[in-house]
Amino acid sequence: MNPIQLFSLASRQAEWLSIRQEVVAGNIANAATPKYRAKEITPFSAVLDSTSTSAMARTHPAHMAALGSKGDVNVEEADLNNEIGVQESGNTVSLSAELSKTGEIKRQFELNTNLVSSFHRMMLMTVKR
Repeated sequence: MNPIQLFSLASRQAEWLSIRQEVVAGNIANAATPKYRAKEITPFSAVLDSTSTSAMARTHPAHMAALGSKGDVNVEEADLNNEIGVQESGNTVSLSAELSKTGEIKRQFELNTNLVSSFHRMMLMTVKR
């Protein structure tokens, strides 16, 4: 993988994580709002599948063509959580699930940042020689 593509992919994931954090924060903020439905965004794998840098080349007409998928991050109503269901107020937000998502997002941000800084250091080491 070309380092420039790696930085582009890391940037795309950071944008996706930022949007996901915003949606989760909105869910937490509306945890006590009557009839509020929890929201979620499309998984990063869908964004990754639509990114041109990760698309595989079709070198022969008999090879299978890649299926088209949406590249944009869509915010949609989350599936109903079986643990919490629909509360009496009509709300579907599970605070424990949302807080768990914030921890997951934090870990993914840290991994992304650490990978980018490691590759950046390696690139600087080759230039200094």
